[in-house]
Amino acid sequence: MNHLIARIRTRKKERLFKLLSDQENVFDLDVENLSLVDYDVDHNLDEESWFKVEEFSQKDYFLEYVGRAFVAAEYNDLKKEEFTKIAFLCSVQGGNFFFQKVSPSTYLTKKFIGFGDVACLETSDTRLYVNQYPDAVYLAEEDVLVFKKLATISSIFPGIDTIYKEATNDEVQEFLNKDFIELRDGFNLDKVSKPNRARIALALNSLGDMKPDDQKSMLNYIHGYSDERLEYDQDNKIFSIQTDEQLKLLLYGIEERFYTTPIGQQKRLANSVQSLG
Repeated sequence: MNHLIARIRTRKKERLFKLLSDQENVFDLDVENLSLVDYDVDHNLDEESWFKVEEFSQKDYFLEYVGRAFVAAEYNDLKKEEFTKIAFLCSVQGGNFFFQKVSPSTYLTKKFIGFGDVACLETSDTRLYVNQYPDAVYLAEEDVLVFKKLATISSIFPGIDTIYKEATNDEVQEFLNKDFIELRDGFNLDKVSKPNRARIALALNSLGDMKPDDQKSMLNYIHGYSDERLEYDQDNKIFSIQTDEQLKLLLYGIEERFYTTPIGQQKRLANSVQSLG
């Protein structure tokens, strides 16, 4: 038997309720053959791929009720007047937990023209739309959470956005103070975007592992691909940064995202990367 529970928006202590129990799955997703990749702020998922968080039960944002044996009798039925307060759905299927965020647009109310003795306007009861695929799945046996979009599930798992690691102000300033960077036109720490803060956190780790000769090669490599988009003083080995977009290009270069196709010899930027080992 599968069970569907709902978390509602309320200030009361009781927030989880049972919606229904049925033999049929709410979400038809083959969890045995998922293509999983570690979460990366710059990774653009293929249609069939999912991000993963391993050892989910050890995380601060783990939901306590998915860590224990599910007993439907522990949950009261959701009353009709509470239906429009649902924050998210959780379908318990085959020992796994499937989640869908519920927003106002998820509720559907349709108007129809009914034909009896005379035509009349009719309004259907409010219905809640179930997506084809869930927003996240907790694979209990593997202790792995999989999801598509971090922003979508951040309200389901409060605190999960900590995996989107941003550099602190001190770390951002440390990076901007590197001797191969010159800030111009008033560009400063306050103008660094959130995605670039995450990229800086990665870049600092990469730079920390580089030998001096490797860093020199890195600067030449970036210059070779950035063309006129990044001004580079070859004598002094300094890039001029005036915009957040230029900073992003520099950060992509540090992570070696630029490459040339072996056959067509086209210069390209890899927006998404996945280590092959």
